[in-house]
Amino acid sequence: MQAKRSLTNTLIGVITGAFLIAQYFPNLTNPPVQEYLFLINKAILSDGQVHGVGAGEWWRLLTVVLTHAGWLHLGSNMLALWSVGNPLEAFYGKAKYALIFLISLIAASLLSNYFNPANVPAVGASGAIFGLFGAMLVTGRRMGVNYQNIAGIIVVNLIITFTVPGIDWHAHVGGLIGGAVVGYFLTFSKRT
Repeated sequence: MQAKRSLTNTLIGVITGAFLIAQYFPNLTNPPVQEYLFLINKAILSDGQVHGVGAGEWWRLLTVVLTHAGWLHLGSNMLALWSVGNPLEAFYGKAKYALIFLISLIAASLLSNYFNPANVPAVGASGAIFGLFGAMLVTGRRMGVNYQNIAGIIVVNLIITFTVPGIDWHAHVGGLIGGAVVGYFLTFSKRT
């Protein structure tokens, strides 16, 4: 019998693979891979051209999840994704879990893109991961997880978000709200 593939592990593999490509083969695209994928409103990048969501590059709202600022950033995000993603995937199933992740990512990216300065890039999967935290916050009791632990993890991460310089708190808050809203509707809607 073949074991079910975990969407969480697939996401970790794809995100890590994209990071490795950006690190070791940056010139596969012009501008370089990281610049081609990160979230930015509008800026002139290394190729001398104007890029960003404001220049019509809407894919950046999604591809930001494939970019990271370094090994520590990638490692901490993938550990968080693995820790919270697997129980959520088991509870919701792949389709609903994918919907939570996707809407959280979009909510995080939209808030980040709207509030951050036009020429400041955002990188990472943490906005989408905060969305998973939000979904777990509203459904934790039904899942049988320790609600106090979930709330504690979210509070600690929010403290880090607002105290460590350079963290895009707009993305974290946008993802948290997006994930909580979607998680609530998927769990408590009479149609599910």
